[in-house]
Formats: sequence, C-alpha cells, structure tokens
Amino acid sequence: MFRSNLILAAVWFVAIGFAWESFLLASDKVIGADGALDGHRHRVLVSTDIGGTDPDDFQSMVHLLLYADVLHIEGLISSPYGPGGKNNILEVIDAYAEDYEHLESHSDRYPSPDALRAICKQGAINTPGASGVDESTEGSQWIIKCAKQNDPRPLHVLVWGGIEDLAQALHDAPEILPKLRVYFIGGPNKKWSVDAYNYIEQNHPQLWMIEANATYRGWFTGGIQKGEWNNKQFVAKHIAGHGALGEFFVNAKDDIKMGDTPSVARLLRGASGDPSQPGWGGRFVPIWDGRKTIFDRLTTEADTAEFFGVAEFSLRKPEGFSDQNTAAMIFDGGMPISTGVIEGDVLRFRFSPRDAKVWTYVIKSDFAGLDGKSGKFDAVPPPTSRTSRRSTFHPNWWIDDPDPAAAEGVHPGAKSVSQWRVDFLSDFADRMDRCNSK
Repeated sequence: MFRSNLILAAVWFVAIGFAWESFLLASDKVIGADGALDGHRHRVLVSTDIGGTDPDDFQSMVHLLLYADVLHIEGLISSPYGPGGKNNILEVIDAYAEDYEHLESHSDRYPSPDALRAICKQGAINTPGASGVDESTEGSQWIIKCAKQNDPRPLHVLVWGGIEDLAQALHDAPEILPKLRVYFIGGPNKKWSVDAYNYIEQNHPQLWMIEANATYRGWFTGGIQKGEWNNKQFVAKHIAGHGALGEFFVNAKDDIKMGDTPSVARLLRGASGDPSQPGWGGRFVPIWDGRKTIFDRLTTEADTAEFFGVAEFSLRKPEGFSDQNTAAMIFDGGMPISTGVIEGDVLRFRFSPRDAKVWTYVIKSDFAGLDGKSGKFDAVPPPTSRTSRRSTFHPNWWIDDPDPAAAEGVHPGAKSVSQWRVDFLSDFADRMDRCNSK
C-alpha cells in the first residue's frame, strides 16, 4: 500500500511537471494586446547608424517604412559612429517614393515621402569626449522637440546605432525622461558608444530602457531556417523583385540581417509597456547591479568583468604625465580605441566587452613610462547571485534574459525572438507584396 502510494505520488508529480511545462510554453504564446498590428498607433523615433559598416540598417529601414501606416513615425535621425549620414536615410525614402502609389492603395495612412523627408535629422557624427556628452545636434534637438509635444502617448526611441544623441538630449533637457521608452540595440553599438552609455547609466538611472545586447540576434539566428524561411531563400522569394524597396533591400545584402528590426517588431506584436511579456521583439528581464567593473591596475587573465558590461581602468597617473601627453588603450588590436583621460590623480580608460572571452590590451602613448604596457582580463557571464536581484538603482531598465534556455547558442535571450520567426517573416512577406500590387 505504501509503495503504491509512492508510485501514485510519483506519477502525480510527473504529471504536474508536464502540465506546468505545457503552461509555460502556452503562456509564451500569449502576446500583449497593444501591438500596432492590433490597431494601437505608437509614437516612434529612430536613431540609426545607417550607411556605416553594416548593411543591416538599410534592411531595417525598408522594413520600418513598410509598416509606416500603423506607426506614428516622428523622427529619423542619423547617429553614426563612422561613415553614414542623413543622406543614407533619404536614399531609402527615395525608394519608398517609387513604391508609394502601390503602398497608398493598401492604406491611406502611409505618410508621404516628403513628410518622411521632413523628419530626417542629422545627429552626432563624432563620438563625444569622456563625459559622454558634447554639443547639441539637430538630432538631439529633434528628440527633445518630439518628447515635449502635447501627446499623452510615450515616445518610443529606437536606437539602432550610437546613443550619443539620446545622451545629449537627456543632458540638455532632463525633464523629457518620463516621456521616453528606449529600445537600445547594444552589443557592438554599446562598445562604440560606451562613454555616452556610461553618462546615461550614471546620470539618468530612472530612464525606461531595454538594453538588447544579444536578444536582437534572434531575428536572423535560430528558429525555423528551412526552405523559404532560410535567411537567403526568404530574400530571394519574398524580397527580390518586389518594387524599389525590395531592390534596395537586396542590394544592401541578399540575405536577412536586420539586427535592428526587433525594436520595431515589439511594437507590432507585443506589450509595449511590459518587456517581460513575450512578443516579436523579444522578452527581457529587469537589469541587475554590479555590471560596471573598475580596475585600479593593469590586469591579468585571472581578473574578470561582466561581458556586455563596462570595464574601467583607473590607473594612477604616472609622475610627469600631463594633459599635453596622450595615451590610448587598444583592445585585441581592434577598434574603437579607448583614449586615456586625466581625472584627478588617475588616468582613466573605458571599454565595453561585447564577447565572453579573454580580452588583451596594450597602451600606446607618447609617454615612455606607459607606452607598451599591456594586460588581459576575462569577460564572463554574470553569476545568478547577481542576475536574480533586480537593480534598485535602475528600476525601469531591462536586459537580455540570462537563462540558458532562452539563448540561441552564445546569444542570451535570442530565442525569445527566433521562436516567432515564421510569424514575423510571414507578415513581412505580405507587406513586401504591397510594393507590387494595388
């Protein structure tokens, strides 16, 4: 009898386990009810490094304009950290203009090409100084103007490139902060914008922000990749031969990249006010504290810092080193370099490691006592003892889910996007058809 009860209990627990797993899987299919495709018109401002070294912003801009009838697009800002400019946004709008007659026949809410050209603004071209802010730009001023409009809806600022213009806007008009909902495609962009990011993180901790360092990769990594859903085959079947926008997309890259598109997709299908809910743009968790590591010496491989975090080197300023001297820390022989800044008695370098690996660095300086100094540190995933504790300093900040079950390979959180692959690509294919038919 006792053994029978044990067997029944075991069966019960197994059944409960399967039921709970089914519940979790089912709950992941529930999407919030305020997506743009359900009739909710969100205010959107995009800050992009289009025209730079990666063609994905061209693809994402094509996608954005195809959904311009269900979004209230208020700004298109060029915020590169290298090549690229407002003219590259205008190139995509020129393609949109060629397809406009077809698009307008499907919806009279598509904005005119001239209306889109009027909201294109040039943002910061060069990275600011060590403070993370510099002078206002046409782009930063436009963010402020849009945020101050008498509209009860929040302004969704989608940062596809450098975050300098957003940092400048918050510096110049901090009162706009409550109106902003930011989705930052971090990772490599954060690496280039580490000073502007550090300014925002330290000085505006109440900002509502999604920091997607890896989740966005689910748009082109993982999910169903066979047949027409393959990155290359999808473009060949559903993009190529579809109007001027399709041609522009293919000329940029003949397979899917679109790493910035999840920032738009979460507004199409998702709960805009709750990043913890599932949606096409991914699902996120509250950020934790301790993501910034400060070293007061040159390091070795035994020293660790959080990958996707911020690593600072605050080295004692050598005797005789003045503001006339220069020093730069170069990581893995690549770009960007971190320029040394004198802050009191220390010489400070700042860097954001985007990969979990051992990073090497060397200092290049016109000061003999520093030139050639080198070291290493290990960028590692954060421990669960930290990730399980919600930040008290950043109550409205969200980040990639560190749970291994949500990862696609080495990319945290990416599965929360890739699971919707057939859904969002099917809808995108239908939109592309609008370029050819009335």
